[in-house]
Amino acid sequence: MPEPASGQLRRPDRETIAYVQSDGRAPGVVFLGGFMSDMTGTKATALEHYCRGRGQAFLRFDYSGHGASSGRFADGTISRWTADALAAIDSLTTGPVVLVGSSMGGWIMLLAALARPDRVKGLVGVAAAPDFTERMWHHELGDAQRAAITGAGFTEIPSDYDDGPYVITKALIEDGRRHLVLESAIDLACPVRLLHGMEDSAVPWRTAIKIADALGGCDVAVTLIKNGDHRLSEPADLSRLCMTVESLLR
Repeated sequence: MPEPASGQLRRPDRETIAYVQSDGRAPGVVFLGGFMSDMTGTKATALEHYCRGRGQAFLRFDYSGHGASSGRFADGTISRWTADALAAIDSLTTGPVVLVGSSMGGWIMLLAALARPDRVKGLVGVAAAPDFTERMWHHELGDAQRAAITGAGFTEIPSDYDDGPYVITKALIEDGRRHLVLESAIDLACPVRLLHGMEDSAVPWRTAIKIADALGGCDVAVTLIKNGDHRLSEPADLSRLCMTVESLLR
């Protein structure tokens, strides 16, 4: 197989989205990363290797303000990152696609599928975190942090997964509130597979059950990994992810 091609997709606002793309047969697989993650992560690269071995088209990319893409992370919102995902799908893929969303990418995955139901053949969520901004606001941020967001427009919270803190902005919280998906039925009929670790300290595993309950389709399966953490990046986790994607490609 030819080596993957990397490039920069220019948006109308002149910001650029960095991507790596492998040609292959349809349906293509598109990986949607998490909050403050980039496309060089273990799950993205493992899926790329797997898809190349199958001769399957594959795309990974960085949202604006992430990784090799332009823009400031602090300017990002769910709307903006969903628009990045749709731009990548529309411009860099053809035919049916399977979307794989990790953590926040699981929220982006659902919003993208709702926007392009004719393109999406299936969904795989890995520790999917739809509506995480609302949960954060009500259950994770302290009074001083909420006051900082309301007054100064942002706060910083420590991260267990990155060297620096997460910047949580007022714009992110307010924009997320406009895109909540778990408060009503999710009108998607494509097959959905949800993988979630029961030792996930960032996103409760019961979130996967809530997503399954909200989805309108019948072909929905949840796999709970007893000792799995939020990353789900151990060799067994990566093998499970690849086999789950394969089940939808078939």
